Amino acid sequence: MVYEGFTTFNTVANSGVLEVTFDYPPVNVQGLPMLADLNMLAQKLEADSSIKVVVFQSAHPEIFVCHADTNFLKDMSGKAVSRDEVELLDLQVVLERISKLPQATIAKIEGFARGGGHEFALACDMRFAARGKAKFMQMEVGMGILPCGGGASRMARQVGLGRALEIVLGARDFDADEAEAYGTVNRALDADEIGPFVDALAQRIALWPSESINATKQAVYESIDLPIKDALRAEAYWLYQATSQTPALKRFQWADEQGAQFDMNNQRIWPDMLVSIQDIKD
Repeated sequence: MVYEGFTTFNTVANSGVLEVTFDYPPVNVQGLPMLADLNMLAQKLEADSSIKVVVFQSAHPEIFVCHADTNFLKDMSGKAVSRDEVELLDLQVVLERISKLPQATIAKIEGFARGGGHEFALACDMRFAARGKAKFMQMEVGMGILPCGGGASRMARQVGLGRALEIVLGARDFDADEAEAYGTVNRALDADEIGPFVDALAQRIALWPSESINATKQAVYESIDLPIKDALRAEAYWLYQATSQTPALKRFQWADEQGAQFDMNNQRIWPDMLVSIQDIKD
């Protein structure tokens, strides 16, 4: 798959990891060109099992992705509509598509991610923020609207009702350590640590079968709001999607026949052994 022709970011693919670097001067504004690029990127990724992890980052020294472009926000309808008439916004549609990609998605945030930029990060599977550089904010309520790219709904699922309302209604900047405490990012890392950490994580995930990565994502997202009985059924459903497409059963057979699972040395080296058994394929 060829990943080129984008105007708001550049891409580099290496060993199952696609790095997407936002580079849209002057401030990486989240406008229609960026949404169009993200939509085209998603279309390609949905059909490409060779890419297992996507890392989103920025070439701008101070900004990850800034807020949505007021040029198209100002043309929003000023008239209230009924629930039956409501249609999803382009921003919502595109970010939901990013969220449902079969690949693991990681936002490496080393600058401002406010408004729609923060909502983009929330649509990724994992988020890591650089201390002293990352800043987050949802400013929409102060503008007279509300977060409308998943910032209200995804944030509540991520951090809980009270914290989501504090973030949205407070409409203030918060840094990487606060974001970690809130739960909007996985970890806050020192500026010189975030690159190596994210690279190592992405490269490790890229070792696993693409089908099990996708099945895991879909099971987690599908089950998060279900009653436990239904969530377990979803988990079982995606389990069989994985076993039908990966060498899992062959690896279990190896572990049983070789007695590997009962070897105490193997119990001590599980992280490394997991890498070595990737050579066991159909």
